[in-house]
Formats: sequence, structure tokens, C-alpha cells
Amino acid sequence: MNKAELIEAVQKALGKDTTKRAADEAVEAVFDSIAKGIKKDKKVQIIGFGTFEVKKRAARMGRNPKTGESMKIGASKSVGFKPSSVLKGSL
Repeated sequence: MNKAELIEAVQKALGKDTTKRAADEAVEAVFDSIAKGIKKDKKVQIIGFGTFEVKKRAARMGRNPKTGESMKIGASKSVGFKPSSVLKGSL
């Protein structure tokens, strides 16, 4: 499912009176809220769905696949998702 399909699903779930634009705004509001929550608190937990959390990656040595030369890969941050037991059980 991509974003456009998600917007259509939200529109159908909200009923015939809901426009595609309103569904798009609802989806965007949820995405923005999750992103702001991750930036502020480093963690967003949605009971029954899962947890979005900032993960730190340490600096490490890697290898350039083209030349085979060793190179240093800097530390970075990423967002991880851990599904809830309810979501896992429904799969």
C-alpha cells in the first residue's frame, strides 16, 4: 500500500461525505504528529499498533564495494518501528 492507497482507504473508512482532500489532510496530520513526537520525545507509542523510536548507529568501518578500499562510516540516527503484539498477532 502506498500513500495514495492509504488516503483512499481513509476516505472510505470515514464515509461517503468525506472528500479525498479531507482524507489527505487527515493522513498528513497523523504523519506530521508522529514526526514531531519523534523529534521531541525520541519515541511515539501507539497502543495496539506499535512504537516508533529513534535508533542510534555507531560509527564503523566499511568497505567501498567498487574499489574494495576500507572507509569510515560516520555515526547516524534512524527511526525504527517495533510492532505491538496485537499487530503481530493479526498477521
